[in-house]
Amino acid sequence: MYGWKERVADKLSRILSDSPPPSSSSAAAVELSSDPDHSARPLSKEEPHGTGKSLTSYIYSFVPNVSLDGYKSNKRRHDLRPFRSLSNKWRSKTSSPKDKPLECDPEHIPPCDSAEIMGKSEEERNMRASVKKTSTPHLPVDYVSNLMDKSSFISSDLYDFLQSSLPNIVTGCQWVLLYSTLRDGISLRTLLRKSVDLPGPCLLIVGDMQGAIFGGLLEGPLKPTAKRKYQGTHQTFVFTTIYGQPRLFRATGANRYYYLCLNDFLAFGGGGNFALCLDEDLLQGTSGPCDTFGNLCLAHSPEFELKNVELWGFTHSSKYVT
Repeated sequence: MYGWKERVADKLSRILSDSPPPSSSSAAAVELSSDPDHSARPLSKEEPHGTGKSLTSYIYSFVPNVSLDGYKSNKRRHDLRPFRSLSNKWRSKTSSPKDKPLECDPEHIPPCDSAEIMGKSEEERNMRASVKKTSTPHLPVDYVSNLMDKSSFISSDLYDFLQSSLPNIVTGCQWVLLYSTLRDGISLRTLLRKSVDLPGPCLLIVGDMQGAIFGGLLEGPLKPTAKRKYQGTHQTFVFTTIYGQPRLFRATGANRYYYLCLNDFLAFGGGGNFALCLDEDLLQGTSGPCDTFGNLCLAHSPEFELKNVELWGFTHSSKYVT
């Protein structure tokens, strides 16, 4: 738009550079004509046409806004326009994070964010450590909520195993320690008498001196017979822990020799051997394979010394007192 004005100004500058320096009045006219607010105006009577002053004024009256300073300033504005457009781009709200350069300087990370991240990681580590400490495979008996008494044998794993093996009639019941040799003395007759306190299924749990835990399910109250007469139902079973994990042996159906209860001994199974047999003093016992349950030896050896004997009953009431 200003191309012809720029050419005229360029030629004018050359003419003026070759001509002698203008007088003070001519310089004033040039300065006046270079004023942006100055516009084209007709020649006054005081400016004769024959002087250099009037010629300069006459030419600048047609191009009032063009000067060397203005040309240079316009050129600078055009040269800086790309840089201003780039700066405006970064300031624009519509610019996406992808347009901005990546900054890896850690000083650009706000202190609050880094502290928050560190706090979360530390809290997470503490939480994991606490979970690791509390998730032990064998919890004490105190953590088994359904046991109303302490046991020298039952861990949380064994409790879960036995609870899943019991008949449905005792599901959700409280476990009551009817008899324990550590608490009630070593006597089979005392065990038989204590079994009367709670009717229904009862669980016999014994252990040998080598650390094996085993036993079986009986029907209470236990009723000793004068002769060897088998009792029990197909729900009777025996179990042991000597194979690393608790293992259950249920009735195979080969016979109905579930258990014998006499005043001088208590035995599970039959056909070949007793799966488990205890004497009247509850000090010695035997175990071997039998046809009734298809089991192996429940203890570390066929003949063993008893460490403890416990008989557990089941009740829906939490107010039971032994």
